[in-house]
Amino acid sequence: MQMPAADIARRRTGVCARLMRLAMTGLLVAGCTAAAGPTRAADDLPDGPEDAAVRDTAPVTIDGRALFRVRGVSAYPAAVRAAAIRRRIEQLAADPTVSPDSVVAVETPERSEIRAGDVLILGVYDADAALEDVRRDTLAEGARRRIAEAIRVYRHEREPRLLTVNGAYALAALLAAALLALGIRLGFRRLEALVDRRFRARIERLQAQSFEIIQAEHIRTALRHLLRAAHSAALLLVAWMSVDFVLGLFPWTRPLALWLWSVLVNPLAVLGKGVVASFPDLVLLAFLAIATRWVLRATQFFFEGVARGTIRLASFERDWALPTYRLVRVAIIAFALVVAYPYVPGSGSEAFKGISIFLGVLFSLGSSSFIGNVIAGYAMIYRRTFQIGDRIQVGDVTGDVVESRLMVTRLRTVKNEEVVLPNSLILSGHVINYSTLASQEGLILHTTVGIGYETPWRQVEAMLTIAAGRTPGLRSDPPPFVLQKALGDFAVAYELNVYCDEPRAMGRLYTALHQNILDVFNEHGVQIMTPNYEADPKQPKLVPKDQWFQPPAGRE
Repeated sequence: MQMPAADIARRRTGVCARLMRLAMTGLLVAGCTAAAGPTRAADDLPDGPEDAAVRDTAPVTIDGRALFRVRGVSAYPAAVRAAAIRRRIEQLAADPTVSPDSVVAVETPERSEIRAGDVLILGVYDADAALEDVRRDTLAEGARRRIAEAIRVYRHEREPRLLTVNGAYALAALLAAALLALGIRLGFRRLEALVDRRFRARIERLQAQSFEIIQAEHIRTALRHLLRAAHSAALLLVAWMSVDFVLGLFPWTRPLALWLWSVLVNPLAVLGKGVVASFPDLVLLAFLAIATRWVLRATQFFFEGVARGTIRLASFERDWALPTYRLVRVAIIAFALVVAYPYVPGSGSEAFKGISIFLGVLFSLGSSSFIGNVIAGYAMIYRRTFQIGDRIQVGDVTGDVVESRLMVTRLRTVKNEEVVLPNSLILSGHVINYSTLASQEGLILHTTVGIGYETPWRQVEAMLTIAAGRTPGLRSDPPPFVLQKALGDFAVAYELNVYCDEPRAMGRLYTALHQNILDVFNEHGVQIMTPNYEADPKQPKLVPKDQWFQPPAGRE
């Protein structure tokens, strides 16, 4: 694309005027004292003591390609200077009357000027050369060559013949990308069908062996999602590569291609550089992780030996081994984390510290009950409050312990109900354990009856002893015994105490014991006065023996 010479001159004049207004400010005015031709450009920079204070640098880019970098000062930033130089080069490149060979470097006492005829493209100062650590004329010659080559490339890439060829390449690339995407789609469909055929029988066998814990349909769904994710990633890669190739063919779209490349590749490059920079720390973390794993494994073997009884510790119960191992494991891991923290990449950043503080606040606010239940769980373990299978009573809940965790304890009641109790609740109340001494000394079951004063107490005790002897499942040694609990207003309270070995049979034994007490007292014509009454009935409240098995009752 060519522009008339008059238009180029007008644009050149406008650019120079704008840049001159910028150059009239601050320290830049002092640097514009030397005249170097009829078209003094706004690239002038002060060459005095202020030059040492270089604020920044910026690249001069033509069609996305960086030619060189230029410095700036506070009054004339590097980005503004680079943009002005870029505009001059593009204007010269768009003017076919300007030959690339006309770009020359002219030496003056204060600077090296790169010119194309009467147009000043760039001024190279001693401070610029000091920044690059080269001689000023050497730096100027290098910049001159890059500018001349940029003008040639600029014109070559805009030739109609080359644009036509690149357009054909672009169409071919898009067509190839479409065909490749279609092939990827068909390939992944066949792969999905193949995976489904190959693994269906194996997954179904796994489902049968795992008792429905792992469902075959879930595994097939996971495999399908994995294949679809790979399919989408492949299509995105093909699309990105084709778009990047097509945009890179044309000078007007090449900056966009470079931007896309930087958006996608630069983060990976930064990540790779970070990994390389953190490699020594990562090696140390890996060594620390391996050492911690070895220590944990040795500690686990030790406490497993204690639990099996192969390793004996004085005054240390075998049941304490695994809970103690958990505590020691937490302490070892916490110590390893403290040692590893300074070597974690990014641990010193403000974001990492902010997240750590945020998580700490959340943990402190929401974990009070959690920590309380965990501490209660360990306290119950070391106090040996109960074991799995024991029958206990917590408050008004009676049941068998089916599971004891650090947080909760699960009981199964005699009604086959599952009750979940927080360990903090158990620790704060009282627990009755019916199973602890049952196998050694026997569990004492007791029941109370009220008998009138007219019945001799010796007869009552004998009848209660007979009823206990008739009840199967009770121990004969130690023998049952009777306590006279109270001398009431209308009756004497007798308490029968018997021994049993099986706390889980408490309900059945109580039922059989009460049945035998009723039978024995009916046999001997003794009336049970419980609950209390106010007057003697006309007829004693007895059940004759011939009526013991009235329908629907039957003989045993």
